[in-house]
Amino acid sequence: MRPEYDYGDQVRLLRNIRNDGTFPGLDVGSLLAKRGSLGYVQDVGSFLQDQVIYAVHFPEEGRLVGCREEELQSADAPWTPSRFETHDKVTAKVPLGIQGRLLVEQGEVGVVMKVLRPSTGGVYYHVHFSGRNPLQVPETALELPETCQPSSNRDP
Repeated sequence: MRPEYDYGDQVRLLRNIRNDGTFPGLDVGSLLAKRGSLGYVQDVGSFLQDQVIYAVHFPEEGRLVGCREEELQSADAPWTPSRFETHDKVTAKVPLGIQGRLLVEQGEVGVVMKVLRPSTGGVYYHVHFSGRNPLQVPETALELPETCQPSSNRDP
């Protein structure tokens, strides 16, 4: 188990990190660092002898946060921002199907299981729609469910 990053390396966060109860002074669920944030590796350790954990200092947030290797990428690597992240509820903006077979009706709600950022072609998601296997769906075919749409009188 060799760490991919070393002390002082600049890294980018691939998903929002929230307090799981181990960050003192903030409520569980509070946002610690936002996806896309840049930080610097301050320490490298392990958890349960099979996961590399990095202590990453995020200067904009003023926080030192524990991150798993799969939550990070090199700051030099291409970055494509995403609209949704893992566990977000999304709605099919258009009917979804494979080889002419309709699998998901327009408006059906699903849950993002994984965010995929290939080097070209935009962002894709593995989305689970109830009663079906997850589908790989382009970001352009998804939107927030009606109940999650921001109100016009609130900041986006």
